[in-house]
Amino acid sequence: MQPWLRRARALSAGPAGSRAATPTLTARELEVAELVAAGKSNREIASILFVSDRTAQNHVQHILTKLGFSNRSQITSWFVRSQSE
Repeated sequence: MQPWLRRARALSAGPAGSRAATPTLTARELEVAELVAAGKSNREIASILFVSDRTAQNHVQHILTKLGFSNRSQITSWFVRSQSE
């Protein structure tokens, strides 16, 4: 069997445990997620982290993509739940 086919089948089978695997965010993405949860705009996040507005925007977009979300309120909800676990 081709290695890519084995990998595709393993991925389609889902996680071995009962809970779905949680995507891993980098330390910086967690920092940005916390600021999003605090209601900060991309410009405010950029100012706090001493990065450009575009870099802050990219961090937020990467978080949305990794977690499969479509808006910032979903990041906020996820962050709050992850802090209470």
